[in-house]
Amino acid sequence: MEIFAGAPEGLFPEGLTLATLLLILLAALLAGWIDAVVGGGGLLQLPALLLIPGMTPVQALAANKISSVFGTTVSSITYFRRVKPDLRTAAPMALVALAGSFLGASAAALLPAEVFKPVIVIALVAVGLMTALKPALGVETQLRFSGRRHHGIAAAVGVAIGFYDGILGPGTGTFLIIALVSLLGYDFLHASAKAKIVNLATNIGALLFFIPHGSVFFGLGLMLAAANVAGSYIGSRMAIARGSGFIRVAFLAVVAVLVVKLGYDVWVENLRS
Repeated sequence: MEIFAGAPEGLFPEGLTLATLLLILLAALLAGWIDAVVGGGGLLQLPALLLIPGMTPVQALAANKISSVFGTTVSSITYFRRVKPDLRTAAPMALVALAGSFLGASAAALLPAEVFKPVIVIALVAVGLMTALKPALGVETQLRFSGRRHHGIAAAVGVAIGFYDGILGPGTGTFLIIALVSLLGYDFLHASAKAKIVNLATNIGALLFFIPHGSVFFGLGLMLAAANVAGSYIGSRMAIARGSGFIRVAFLAVVAVLVVKLGYDVWVENLRS
């Protein structure tokens, strides 16, 4: 039975039942926690949204973004107050990531996501192994570059991952932490703090494309946002309290799930006869 059958058009998708709504709200709560700690919450939220009859991938991606904007705002503020990340890197990185995300969202309806998935799986396996085999990686900040080179690499990372977030999405926060730890030399806690600021910008960038094109169900998005905010608040405080070691373990767990999920997608879409 549809629970929002009489609601104004554009607020909720047709066919949304109470059982499905409760399921996706639970997914949003857990996704907020995962995103706040290490990224990758879209792995839960996007598949849950696609359970709604008639929900297109672009509509699911848009609903995920409006929810994530609120969640990443809460976790960004929490990290900023307690960790005080250096905005001289995070702010410019966030601006170029916003532009990259807008471009990615523009391409989302043109390029099939399966084009990117095999490359992403290989990258995740490599990074997961590197993190597992190098226990000292991300334990403390040891910046590899300085000055213009540092900011140039940060900007390149922001554009590339912003584009990925706009066109596909799941694991964006994870990829940001990967880059900030392995390429720039931040510890996991400070990498997570900066990643939340950049991820907030990529979510906004995608929405700047989706909203004018009428792809967002605002009623559903705001309900998901409330659950996402709760999860983000709990997750960010837990990550700050427990530090880089806890984030490293959670990071490896999320990478493992990403590899399995995207690897299965590649097998189904490209390899299974």
